[in-house]
Amino acid sequence: MPRYDFRCRTCGATFELRRAMAQANDPALCPQGHTDTVKLLSAVAVTGAGGSAGSAPQQPSGGGCCGGGCCG
Repeated sequence: MPRYDFRCRTCGATFELRRAMAQANDPALCPQGHTDTVKLLSAVAVTGAGGSAGSAPQQPSGGGCCGGGCCG
């Protein structure tokens, strides 16, 4: 189940909730009981297979219409 970050506009608390994607924009109650909350934008890092953040991108090898050679 996805996690969503929220911030309470009343007390400033930041908190996380796990909820279904269909409920992503539903109102959230802060841990202190306040109802004036806002969903925060989350940054997600995605890497390719076998790679890690900061490593050089993987180049495809071989394949193509003529076994990886120049088809021009």
